[in-house]
Amino acid sequence: MQLPVNPWQSVTLREGSNAALRSRFAAVRVRPAHRDYWPSTVRDEQWLLIEWPDGNPEPLKYFLSTTPGEATIEQLVFVPKMRWRIERDYQDLKQEFGLAHYEGEAGVAFITMPR
Repeated sequence: MQLPVNPWQSVTLREGSNAALRSRFAAVRVRPAHRDYWPSTVRDEQWLLIEWPDGNPEPLKYFLSTTPGEATIEQLVFVPKMRWRIERDYQDLKQEFGLAHYEGEAGVAFITMPR
């Protein structure tokens, strides 16, 4: 919330039914410090991607990315938003095949077949 105004950029997420869906993002390089007392070297820098749509009182989502430092904000936004689409497609397919009660990862359903 203390970032200056200039790192915040409006990025088009995808085309919606009426208009392009957009949100506001900021990306800053950070060095995560979770359990840093264990390794003997400091961690590499990563991108911290923050989504803060216009009209929201505070940021909505945070993502860490190991994408190289020269990545554009559009490239950083693409990956987590594509992951959401994949998860939605997976849920839709489970519904269509009647597997809604099975647990699994995207793309892998754990199904036990009777012998």
